[in-house]
Amino acid sequence: MIALYESNKKAAYYEGFANMRRGSGQWRGRGPGRPFAGLRTGEIKMNYRAFLVESGKRLLHSGLTVETWGNISARDPESGLVYLTPSAMPYDTLTEEDIVVMRTDGTLVEGRRKPTVESGMHLGILNARPEINAVIHTHPIYSQVFAVLRQPIPPIIDEAAQALGSTVYPAEYALPGTPELAHNAVKALGGKGMACLLSNHGAVCVGRDMNEAFKVCTVLEMTARIYHLALAVGKPVLLPDEQVAFMKDFAEKHYGQGKA
Repeated sequence: MIALYESNKKAAYYEGFANMRRGSGQWRGRGPGRPFAGLRTGEIKMNYRAFLVESGKRLLHSGLTVETWGNISARDPESGLVYLTPSAMPYDTLTEEDIVVMRTDGTLVEGRRKPTVESGMHLGILNARPEINAVIHTHPIYSQVFAVLRQPIPPIIDEAAQALGSTVYPAEYALPGTPELAHNAVKALGGKGMACLLSNHGAVCVGRDMNEAFKVCTVLEMTARIYHLALAVGKPVLLPDEQVAFMKDFAEKHYGQGKA
């Protein structure tokens, strides 16, 4: 019974954020427990602290990072506040009180913990990309292979064309937690990129919501692994740019329920 409750609770977090009406901050998922910060007339307010705690556990158990490395942020489209994981704390022991709340100008709003050392990178990306509401920094093995080589990862498979949309480029190297790294990551993402590599470090993935950001993380690592194996055998055949653009547009506007 406990296992079923926990499973349903996690499903409520992920479903609710995916179904959140962009720009309103309203949560429309169903399920027991803590995703709901309180009722208002005709709507339910999302508890971003609780959601970020669950997202941290999701990251840890996804195989996309190890120990306390990596970090996550989520922006509330309604208030503009950004919720970040704390620095160097195990994801499986985080509580809502450990989550740090900031404005996009870097002002601390709430929190007794130090925010992730990459808070500047998260805020820089969110400031540069107003349509993005979730940022995940990961340390996945195959993506890091190309980050160490400082080589881009092209969208060589259909899934990458749909989720990533374009080539994933390495950012110029800078020390972790520095303004230079934040600047380089924003530059590597550009105006439409969904992911970039941090040279000799890891990867950064973004999304309009947390589910999309996690999807980008998963597809990036899968693509990096396939590309690595393909290079070991021969010369991979790249998808034409026009087909990549078509599949990206199709995935966003037509693929799935409730779309034309």
